[in-house]
Parts: sequence; C-alpha cells; structure tokens
Amino acid sequence: MDTRLLAFIGVAAVITITPGVDMALVARVALARGRNAAWLTSCGIVSGLLLWGVASAAGVAALLNTSATLYTILRLAGAAYLIFLGVKALLARTPAPTTPETAEAKLAPQSWVSAYGQGLLNNLLNPKIGIFYTAFLPQFIAPGQPVFLMSVSLAAIHATLGIIWLFCYAAILTKVGGLFRRPGVQRIMERITGIVLVALGLRLVTEQR
Repeated sequence: MDTRLLAFIGVAAVITITPGVDMALVARVALARGRNAAWLTSCGIVSGLLLWGVASAAGVAALLNTSATLYTILRLAGAAYLIFLGVKALLARTPAPTTPETAEAKLAPQSWVSAYGQGLLNNLLNPKIGIFYTAFLPQFIAPGQPVFLMSVSLAAIHATLGIIWLFCYAAILTKVGGLFRRPGVQRIMERITGIVLVALGLRLVTEQR
C-alpha cells in the first residue's frame, strides 16, 4: 500500500476520534432519541464530509478560501445553527423515562429526516471542512495521480472512518446509557450538551480564519 495513503489513514483516524461538534451532536441525539436516530445523524454528518470532499476536489472550496465574504456568511450560518441546537437543548422540557425500545419506537419517518438533516447541516454549514480538505488532501496525492479522483477517494476514506467511529460511539452510548435515560440525568446531559454546542457556536463566531 502507498505510504502516503497509510499516512493519510493514520492522520484521518486521529482527527476522526478527536472530540468536537460531531460527537457532541451524536451524543445528544443518542441519549434523547435512541441509537437509530443517532445513526441517521451520523449518516448526515458523513454525507456532509463527502459533499465537502467533492466540492474541494472541484475547486469550490478553494473559492471559499479566496472569498472572505462567502466564507464569513457560511461560518456565521454554521455558528447560528450550533447555537440554535444548543439553546433548543437548554430549553427542552424534562423528558419522560425512556428505554432504547421506546426511543426507537418514537422515531417516525419525519424524525428520520430531522435526525439526518441535523448531521448534514452541521457539516455543510462549516466552511472550515472545505478549507481543511483543500489544504490537507493534496499533501497525500502523489505527482501524476489524478487530483479529482484521489481527492474524492481520500475524502471517502475519511468519511468511512467517521461513520464507523460514530456508529460505534452511538451504539456504546445507547447500550450503557440506562443511567443517562433517567429524566433527571437526561435533563442534566441535555443542559451540558446544550452548553457545549452554544460554546462551540460562539467560538466559531469569534475565531479567525
């Protein structure tokens, strides 16, 4: 196997398991709505990664890197969305006691779209992913290799690592989450997750490129 590819897999794996917005969002969905909803959110997150990978390979992400206005608009939209999710969690009413079975039973078709959409928007409204791919992926493409194809392939590898990790993470949370599904504890976890999401959104507002 190409040493560049091995190096990329290693670095991408470390980036994947590093706690951040994705894990906070999946944790909130897993504890509040169950494993399947968290898996759908994870699929949305990974879909966002793939779309940014294609955009980066096509040069769209490079446009973000040169257009300060476009970058700022996307960044502020992403920050607003994170803050919205955080405030929603902070204001949520104390839930009724749930089990993994009842949580999954409440996952109506419209909730599937909601769960998936949360993950998708979470990443599509984060222009840093596109900038990151534009700067990061070319380092692992050897001279003479097709840039577009390799860029998309590397993004797909990153997305595969992401879906494996987030699926396992969500499954573990729901498997050992009996304590967290108690109304009082669940309310505390909602508040903690809400604070984390708001803080991440505020950081996105204030940070420089």
